[in-house]
Amino acid sequence: MTQPLLPPDYSPTDQEPYMSELMLAYFREKLLLWKKEIIREATETLDHLRQEELRQPDDADRATLETEQEIELRTRDRQRKLLGKIDLAIARIDSGDYGYCEETGEPIGVRRLLARPIATLCIEAQERHERHERTHREDEIL
Repeated sequence: MTQPLLPPDYSPTDQEPYMSELMLAYFREKLLLWKKEIIREATETLDHLRQEELRQPDDADRATLETEQEIELRTRDRQRKLLGKIDLAIARIDSGDYGYCEETGEPIGVRRLLARPIATLCIEAQERHERHERTHREDEIL
């Protein structure tokens, strides 16, 4: 299956057929570009960490540098997890499941996917999921 060429100014709308070939190509491209950007940033971070010297003149400078590196590594770990979600979204495009709620089977919606292209739940299902998480978290605290 060949990918349709995306017009340079194309952006999906609610007025076109949901998950048309053009719309799917748009989201695939968006996901691939996002993935490429995350990988580029991770590579830059690794290069930066390799170049950093932990031998700072005093303990305060060294502690500051170590804290900054720890924060950067945590950010990269979150992005590593995000890469997995991007790959799963691309797999859903390939299987024909992209854009549909995993819980209800209903369309997730163009605007939601534009904002969060890795979304797997429609707004209503996501809200139910978040309420359930809050309730269980509160139960654990009590």
